[in-house]
Amino acid sequence: MIIRHIGHAEFLIETESGMRIVTDPYGEGCGYPVHRMRADAALISHGHHDHNAADTLEGLQTVVDRAGRYTLAPGITVTAVRGYHDDAQGTKRGETLLFLLEAEGLRIVHLGDLGCLPDETQVSILKKPDILMIPVGGFYTIDGRTAGKTASMLEARTVLPMHYKTAYNADWPISGPEDFLAGIPEKDIRRDIEVLRVTKGDLDCQPRAAIFRA
Repeated sequence: MIIRHIGHAEFLIETESGMRIVTDPYGEGCGYPVHRMRADAALISHGHHDHNAADTLEGLQTVVDRAGRYTLAPGITVTAVRGYHDDAQGTKRGETLLFLLEAEGLRIVHLGDLGCLPDETQVSILKKPDILMIPVGGFYTIDGRTAGKTASMLEARTVLPMHYKTAYNADWPISGPEDFLAGIPEKDIRRDIEVLRVTKGDLDCQPRAAIFRA
């Protein structure tokens, strides 16, 4: 499996079988350059413009934007779980979906715009991800400290921070990934990577956290 961080909360996940799955594609106005690409499936956590731009994707066969369990292809499933976009049970910003993608013996979790610590039910479904994609910037989502607690609750193996301040969104009231990374030894962080290649057999070789090249 190959994982690329396109930017913000958008990742491209390519399986060995050739399936291309995109999470939370962003649109114009997000600050990041929009990359139009081919994708077989899109996972849309909620309806905000920086997460739901499925129109930037070509060849889509499946869009997962509601809670439930879905089979994308033989051996590739997605479980979408309801969560809150804020710390007031959705009264400020509504709901978001939390995704568990299972493929090639791997558990990949994407937490959308999670705004609070996960509850027991969510943890029971999403626990022990091999790869965890988690917002860390705060204000609109959980911050770095809460993201660290969340990663520990889920017992995540490798964490890919997302939804944080970069040069593309420098005027947003969010923080960079530093607060989250401060809780991880530098030797366990891989920085400035273009892609993450991961298989079930090489999980012990993966870093605890990875930051992709902007």
